[in-house]
Amino acid sequence: MDWKRSLRGRLAARRAPKKSEEELKGEEMELFTKYYMEWKGGRKIGNTSYTNIPRFYYRLPAEDEVLLQKLREESRAVFLQRKSRELLDNEELQNLWFLLDKHQTSPMIGEEAMINYENFLKVGEKAGPKCKQFFTAKIFAKLLHNDPYGRISIMQFFNYVMRKVWLHQTRIGLSLYDVAGQGYLRESDLENYILELIPTLPQLDGLEKSFYSFYVCTAVRKFFFFLDPLRTGKIKIQDILACSFLDDLLELRDEELSKESQETNWFSAPSALRVYGQYLNLDKDHNGMLSKEELSRYGTGTLTNIFLDRVFQECLTYDGEMDYKTYLDFVLALENRKEPAALQYIFKLLDIENKGYLNVFSLNYFFRAIQEQMKIHGQEPVSFQDVKDEIFDMVKPKDPYKISLQDLINSSQGDTVTSILIDLNGFWTYENREVLVASDNDSAADVDDT
Repeated sequence: MDWKRSLRGRLAARRAPKKSEEELKGEEMELFTKYYMEWKGGRKIGNTSYTNIPRFYYRLPAEDEVLLQKLREESRAVFLQRKSRELLDNEELQNLWFLLDKHQTSPMIGEEAMINYENFLKVGEKAGPKCKQFFTAKIFAKLLHNDPYGRISIMQFFNYVMRKVWLHQTRIGLSLYDVAGQGYLRESDLENYILELIPTLPQLDGLEKSFYSFYVCTAVRKFFFFLDPLRTGKIKIQDILACSFLDDLLELRDEELSKESQETNWFSAPSALRVYGQYLNLDKDHNGMLSKEELSRYGTGTLTNIFLDRVFQECLTYDGEMDYKTYLDFVLALENRKEPAALQYIFKLLDIENKGYLNVFSLNYFFRAIQEQMKIHGQEPVSFQDVKDEIFDMVKPKDPYKISLQDLINSSQGDTVTSILIDLNGFWTYENREVLVASDNDSAADVDDT
């Protein structure tokens, strides 16, 4: 009878051991899959490409995985060596120049040799596989200007190839110092790169080895001040290649670099010695650090006390004193006040309320110190209302009551505005700008007369 079978089944179920929670979940999933497929009619999904998605994330080896780290370093070194072999060497560049010169297309423009597209392609076929990437229609069109015969300058094209080769060589050289292998350099990586570069720069031959560490610190600081505005402690190699700093540094390979060029180049020996010498001169107690009082004599000694207070409040100090690295940031900001990174540095100091903008209160707070200095020097203080109106007229902010950092940068008047607020000498220069311009014109006229 059916009830007998049902009773036996219930008794058997009671005697069976209870299943674990994981087994029950497994059965539930099997049943769900079974009924779902039946509901879908048993149709197979047509596109199964998702099962073939290539792996795109590779976990970096942990610090204790020494073997994996070593394998990764060796793999990167082999890869970079292979990339280096793909670049044109000096002999191949000379051969390329010979072929270009041989296939130049007349007539010449002055002394500049030209080449048309047909001969351009012929040179590309003869130059070899390494040069193939440079002989494209896109590159030819990029270098084509207003030549009536549709030609490009051989010299311009060759310089383009040289520049590309140099960029790739430099990128490979920098990548060798990229310990993390993530396309960026940490401060210690860039320090090692520059330290090993010093012997290859003839303009630095006169530096004593005892000064190397200070030189490296001075050079590295410029890269990080301008290329790492968020202070992450690392810089993308692409950003290093895109800026002009590396060009300035490698310019020191030129044995006949002029004195004027050396003075304007932050990385030159005279410039580094000047900055370090200033630091030593300010350090009156010779403890290797600068106090607020010592820093107050920086430049013309006319920076306001309120501004210096803000420097020591916001910047990294040790027991209330500034070290050389922090001093370098300070110098880079004040010597490059037109640059966005420098304006960002100074704006942070001026933004006493951390609101992200400067209002009338902020401007008045700093300008009062200028007025006090004017009284000390026996000058008649200028009305703040007049200065405030002039600042807002210069900057033309989006909000008529607030000046943001972007407003300051967009106005191209950031250097003038900051000078007015933090430096008596800067304010005096602005206030007497018309007199100074007239004086310069008179001096120029006197020179012309003689």
